[in-house]
This record gives sequence, C-alpha cells and structure tokens, in this order.
Amino acid sequence: MKAVRLYAAGDLRFEEVDAPGSPKPGWVRIKTTAAGICGSDLHNYRTGQWISRTPSTAGHELTGVVLEVGEGVQGLANGDHVVADSRFWCGECFSCRAGRRHLCTALGFVGEICDGGFAEEIVLPARLVHKVDSTIDPSIAAMSEPFAVAMHAVRRLSPQPGSAVLVVGCGPIGGLVAMVLSRGHDGPVLVTDRNADRAELVARVTGATVVNLDEDSIEFATGGAPLLAAVDATGNTAVLAQLLDLVAGGGAIALVGIFHSNMDIDPNLFVEREICLVGCHAFSDELPVAIGRLAEYADDFRQLIDSEIGLRDVPAAYDRLITGRAKGLKTIIRMGGSPQ
Repeated sequence: MKAVRLYAAGDLRFEEVDAPGSPKPGWVRIKTTAAGICGSDLHNYRTGQWISRTPSTAGHELTGVVLEVGEGVQGLANGDHVVADSRFWCGECFSCRAGRRHLCTALGFVGEICDGGFAEEIVLPARLVHKVDSTIDPSIAAMSEPFAVAMHAVRRLSPQPGSAVLVVGCGPIGGLVAMVLSRGHDGPVLVTDRNADRAELVARVTGATVVNLDEDSIEFATGGAPLLAAVDATGNTAVLAQLLDLVAGGGAIALVGIFHSNMDIDPNLFVEREICLVGCHAFSDELPVAIGRLAEYADDFRQLIDSEIGLRDVPAAYDRLITGRAKGLKTIIRMGGSPQ
C-alpha cells in the first residue's frame, strides 16, 4: 500500500509499504479515506522532537471505514464509518483512571507511537475508534480531532460572559477556536495573524473582528473594555510576551500552540496582576461532542480547507505549509488522490 513515513527530522518519504494485515485482538483495521495535516506533524518534521520509532507513518487526524475487527472487539463492524482518537494512553496511570487520558504519564500519539493515517490502511486499538455518520464528507470528518482540540481550549479558557476574546494565530486550531467561540460565546471575538489573508478568511467565516496585536487596535475593537481572555495558537514566545502586556489584570491566556523556544518571565507578573496561563493539551472528553456536531459546522469547515491532495503530494505540502504559502487553514489528504 502507499504511505507517507517520517524517517528523521526533515526526512519525509512517500513510498510503498506492506499493508498492516489482520488486526490483533482488540484492534481494528481501517481503510483510510481522509486525513488532515496538523501543525504538530510539521513540528515533528522540523525538529524530530517526538520521533520514538523510525520510520513511522505520520498522521493523527483521520477518518475511514472499518475493514476488519479483531477478536473481542464490540460495538464496531465491517463497513462502519469512523474517526480516530489521536491519544494513545496507557489506561493504568492515575490520570487515566481519573478520566484525564490526555494527561496520561505515558501518553503518545497516533502517527508517533504507532503508525498513523497517512496511509491507505491503518490498524488501531478499538478503544481509539469512534463511529461517525456515513453521510459526513471524509474531509469534514477528518477535522473531528482538531475540532475537539479547539473545544477543549475554549472550555479551559472559560471566558466571562460578554467579554471579548482575542485569538492570536489563525492556523487550523486558532481558526477552529474562533469558530467555536463565534457559536458559543456571547462576547466579541477578535482575531489576528501575521498572514492577513488567513485572518480575513477566519473573520469572514466566523464573524470575528480582525485586529492588530497592539493596545490601540484591541481597545478600539472592544469599545474600551479590558481584554480579559486570549488564546495563543502561535507557539511564538514573542507573541506570548506581547499578550502578557495586553491582557488586563485578572485575565487569562490559553496556550494551545506548540512552542519552539523558551522565554524569561518575571513570576511577579502573575502575582501582581493575577494573570493566569492556562495550558491546553489535546482534548479530554470533547471528541464525541465534536463528532456529533460535524454536520452543524460542515459548511464553515469547508471554507477553511486550503486544498485536498493525494498521498504523493504530502512532502511538497509540508514545505508549502512551513513556508506559509497556504491560502486556507487546513490541508486534507484524500486517499486515492484529490477529489477536485
């Protein structure tokens, strides 16, 4: 079968590999129909930070159709349309037993700890497989996982009713965060991105207001009200430093981006201004909710898709995304090539 595998930082290959074969007990074999390229995929390609096995098939945002179920699997059958939970947890640590599987002490991710969805077939533990309505377009279903991440970030931030929320970074997660806020928060949603086209796209789809990352622009957009909530979806420490200056005392910043460097922060800042930094890692129990709301958001999701490509085009797409040449927010891989 065809697959895209990561060998080392900067070494991603489209190649022919053996199909996975029949699943072992408790696992499921899936024909992949679509998969999304995530910012963390690009981070791993650039840095090799999470390479624990090589080569490994990348991709953790995926959907497909069940081909075969292993012994003991219940609730799934051949022909079921499904999406994958990206989190590969142990099920035994304190966090897992408490229901916080995204904080598992041995947590890994599909596409890293096991082969992922950038392939024509994949095998996964049945516990990571969720049914999805067969009428949902695969490109939309493949966005279930980042949709859950966005829901989790908004839930963790928990902005005050009526307050403005600033989303910095209009990539896939930032764009989806703005979308979740636009439908579930009753205050102004502000967005900003160094790529003006992306910011305008997110604003057009969500009804958010585009601002510059400075005090005057934000104050004008909020009508002079203090900014008490922000989401950093950039992973840029310079941006975070700006946000710490812009957020009012008593405010909160949700961190959902993957950072590439460290920064020096005076701890007294948090003491004296009571600024709260909220870490947002993957998602907790939001994935079933996200799957259930795909049809509601499908038209908006479609507008955020930059392109639909085949597996052969993935390495080139990585380069295009890293250099900022994408016009939209999300690149979707369709097995068998682009439907366009």
